Amino acid sequence: MHDDQPHSTWQAPAEEASSAEPGSVGWGFVAAYAACYTGLWMALLSPILVGLTLRVRVIDPLHAAGSLSLVMSAGALLAMFGNPFFGQLSDRTTSRFGMRRPWLIVGALGGLVGLALVAQAVSIPQLLLGWCITQLAFNAQLAALVAILSDQVPRHQRGTVSGVVGISMPVGMVGGTFLVQMLADSTLAMFLVPGALAVVSALGLAWVLPDRTLPAGTHPRYALRDFLGSFWIRLWRFPDFGWAWSSRFLFFAGVSVLLTYQGFYLITQLGRAPAEVAHLILLSTLVQSGALVIFSGVVGRWSDAIGRRKVFVSTAALIYTLALLVIAFADSYGGFLLGMAISGAGQGMYQAVDLALVTDVLPQRETHAARNLGIFNIASVMPQSLVPALAPLILVASHGTYTALFVVAAGLVALGAWAIQPVRAVR
Repeated sequence: MHDDQPHSTWQAPAEEASSAEPGSVGWGFVAAYAACYTGLWMALLSPILVGLTLRVRVIDPLHAAGSLSLVMSAGALLAMFGNPFFGQLSDRTTSRFGMRRPWLIVGALGGLVGLALVAQAVSIPQLLLGWCITQLAFNAQLAALVAILSDQVPRHQRGTVSGVVGISMPVGMVGGTFLVQMLADSTLAMFLVPGALAVVSALGLAWVLPDRTLPAGTHPRYALRDFLGSFWIRLWRFPDFGWAWSSRFLFFAGVSVLLTYQGFYLITQLGRAPAEVAHLILLSTLVQSGALVIFSGVVGRWSDAIGRRKVFVSTAALIYTLALLVIAFADSYGGFLLGMAISGAGQGMYQAVDLALVTDVLPQRETHAARNLGIFNIASVMPQSLVPALAPLILVASHGTYTALFVVAAGLVALGAWAIQPVRAVR
């Protein structure tokens, strides 16, 4: 396909920055960028961590685990395709308001609508519809957000900015979980308050963003081949991008296990009461987030300073592997908290560097940055669909214990540490 012809920029060594790269960005812009990420994660992850589990147990208590798997898998499947699709549309947007700004705002507003439907659902099909809308909308926003790193941030600042952005996920997780606990008496507020904060933070970034404006007629008319191209890139022609994709997929398989099943793990494996789950997850998220913030902020700047990415990504994956093994064999909540602290260190290190690495090896940055980053994001989202579909099989085979599930997840993350090594364009 014509779109898959490599751009000459990407044949150069990592040290040779393109003359067309943007200038350094200021901390005001970085703060607005991180705040928008934080608002999005707060609205999207608090339902995954707590809200959906509680809603499913109310709507369908007899089949809660299966219903949660259905809702999570379907939503993640739509997100997997929605992110690169909306990234392709963002790359082609000729609005006078810019390429990324419209999708920031429309995505946040659509996510708020989806969360309202989730909050008011009285059946699993209604819950499923609301969650699918939520995932599609927030992934439209995420496609634009990720592309802004390539559009606006020069190579020498990407590790630092990625590290700051990495902090936004734990802050969003803690903030969202805290709001869920604080607003537990109002189901509607539990979902809508984080969604409203996502809208406000998106408007804040849209206000300060020096967005690119694409002249009309830059791209040919949108056709079926363009739609299909939203989800595909010839990875064998861009092997560095392919290895980075594979490594991220394996890493996020482990992340998805921990995100999706920690509530059931606490109830089933550690014998905690369902009424305690929101509070226990808030505490564990605080522990995980504290470690994540420290490692993300430090490692991002360290990576920029020494000009190395791969060693940090591999080390981060091995640390996360250890965390999953600690959780797998924990026999108390204290052991679980230790595993969560280790996972925060690994995930913080990973998020600080991985996005900077893939941006450094991104094919066709000038014309298809959002699309290709959307395809890269499939590696993060696909496990959210596959894990809930396959995890019940592992649980059945292991007679309902979560040890085997977390051991399998640890093995996948360890493979992710190896998969980043063949990347050649960055050190």
